Amino acid sequence: MTKYAIVNRETCIGCGNCEGIDQDIFELDEDGIAFVKLDQNQGSIPIPEEKVDALEEAIEECPTDSVRLSDQPFSK
Repeated sequence: MTKYAIVNRETCIGCGNCEGIDQDIFELDEDGIAFVKLDQNQGSIPIPEEKVDALEEAIEECPTDSVRLSDQPFSK
């Protein structure tokens, strides 16, 4: 099943949990705010199937619920 992800950068507090779980998906920018690396936080590129478990863990571990998941691409 195809999954897409974005980080709500307005609510992210930069704790780094998501990046600590999977650096292939998440990174902190120069301001310490997380984003999805695969598509520069656009939510337009599917998360690789082998990374979905890590994505779901990042969602669970985000203290501000800033990591968002969808079955369809996010529109900006």
